[in-house]
Amino acid sequence: MTVSAVTCSRLARKPRGSRAFSLIEIVAVVVIMGILSSIALPRYSAFIAQQQLEGAERRLVADLALAQRRARQSSASQSVVFNVGQSKYQLPGMAHPDHPGQAFEVRLGDEPYRAMVVSASFGGDATLIYDGYGNADTAGTVVIAVGSRQKTIDIDLATGKPRKLGQVQLEIE
Repeated sequence: MTVSAVTCSRLARKPRGSRAFSLIEIVAVVVIMGILSSIALPRYSAFIAQQQLEGAERRLVADLALAQRRARQSSASQSVVFNVGQSKYQLPGMAHPDHPGQAFEVRLGDEPYRAMVVSASFGGDATLIYDGYGNADTAGTVVIAVGSRQKTIDIDLATGKPRKLGQVQLEIE
């Protein structure tokens, strides 16, 4: 008997079903994966919403600081115009840093933020104006939201600087 004949005879003795998974084993694995994903999916969705909200907040605070700095450097007023209905804001007179030649406009409702501008109030209107010294014309707030979470950014009248006031979890009934 040769080596290959011994190997073939050993393989022939193995039961055929021992090399594969049974239908019950596959169904059990699929059920366990379904249970784990049903637990993980809501947490993952909440995590994504939190990241989008924090990203929108960081972008807005950075752009407000940019507008204030631009007003100081140019010794001319710089406004930030909010459009609550379209969840966007503009910095008129400034070129977009990512798209030269285009107006500086940020649409928070689009990717990657998918945030909604809930309100923007600066002395009765939705426009914040920094004078040539970087002082805000009025104090005010901007509220942004993603899903049931929202954050408020406050503009301090004394310094003109934006401040993050925190997060509120809205209860959905």
